[in-house]
Amino acid sequence: MLTDAELVLLLASRESGRVERKESAQLDAAKETACAFSNDLPNSREPGVIFIGIRDDGSCANIRITDELLRKIGEIRADGTLLPAPVVEIEERVLNGCALVVVQVYPHSAPPVRFRGRVYVRVGPRNQVASPEEERLLSERRRGRDLPFDHRPLIGSVRGDIDDFRFREVYLPSAIGADVIAQNERTDDDRLISLRLLDPSGIPTAGGLLIIGRDPERFIPGAYVQYVRFDGTELTSGIVDEKRISGTLDEQLSATDDMIKLNIRTGVDLVSSDRETRFADYSVAALQQLIRNAIMHRNYEDSYAPIRVNWFSDRVEIQNPGGLFGQVNSSNFGHVTDYRNPLVAEGMKNYGYVQRFGVGVQLARKLLRENGNPEPEFQFSDRATAVIVRAV
Repeated sequence: MLTDAELVLLLASRESGRVERKESAQLDAAKETACAFSNDLPNSREPGVIFIGIRDDGSCANIRITDELLRKIGEIRADGTLLPAPVVEIEERVLNGCALVVVQVYPHSAPPVRFRGRVYVRVGPRNQVASPEEERLLSERRRGRDLPFDHRPLIGSVRGDIDDFRFREVYLPSAIGADVIAQNERTDDDRLISLRLLDPSGIPTAGGLLIIGRDPERFIPGAYVQYVRFDGTELTSGIVDEKRISGTLDEQLSATDDMIKLNIRTGVDLVSSDRETRFADYSVAALQQLIRNAIMHRNYEDSYAPIRVNWFSDRVEIQNPGGLFGQVNSSNFGHVTDYRNPLVAEGMKNYGYVQRFGVGVQLARKLLRENGNPEPEFQFSDRATAVIVRAV
């Protein structure tokens, strides 16, 4: 975060390509500005700042800053309407005697960033929807940067490895606003490059193959889920069922959801209360969250191992290749989020499998607790992450 002295100078300046003042927390307007600052069309490589609690004339609005207000503003980076997720810092500051919320937005390493399917850029003190040429310029800036694996082109793959029907009919309508799609001057390749599914040179990215590829495993070995149901509590127990769940992210997520529902056992409790009570050995939604978390955060780059779902008679074990990533460690796990695969996360959001970022583990814990399951047991190593969920 910038120092108080630096912020005071920006606060005293006019609204510009780096500064926006808001009298109150107008969340959609702030997200639009955060999108424009993230895209950094002038390529200043400097953060933009949104001051919330200051009027256009520079006078203090004297807003009341509460935890609820800060939580609401935090939705800028959490609710998935901005994709890829922006790099944002949010703090309460007192500048020139005025209490403000300061939102600092950094230029994104993998533009263009979209707000509800539209790319916004900053032109002077205003936000506007980017032109096709501006989108191409932003896409070109990704070249040569140290990008996450899922943003990188996979040498050996070609344009034909992208499933155009899946892109046009399934993925595109959820990723880009209808008014933008209606602009006929954008070719499919322009859109694929803008969404980071193709590299600007026309080679599919790893994320593009995972999201809309014809055969993702051909280029990313291990990009599947291995499910085994055991008739007992040990790996040496008899196998009741097993399945290799392959395909695009959408196909894997849909198939794992079906697999969970088929394996949940339900019963009726006629003893502990006067009324008949139905119960399940696991929460369907909790297991969905945990498997989705594994798919989103696994290491696709350095491991050919699949995600493993071992379903025993007394527990479910989910293991994914890759240890904790970035800012996440064993003490803050479930409360701090960092993304090894930001394009995979974006794809899952666009396919409708993620509603908000950073809450999956917390939600799974809550759902299991409400279902009567013990607390899930997380295990971490440098090479893998695992969770054990025990039956009711």
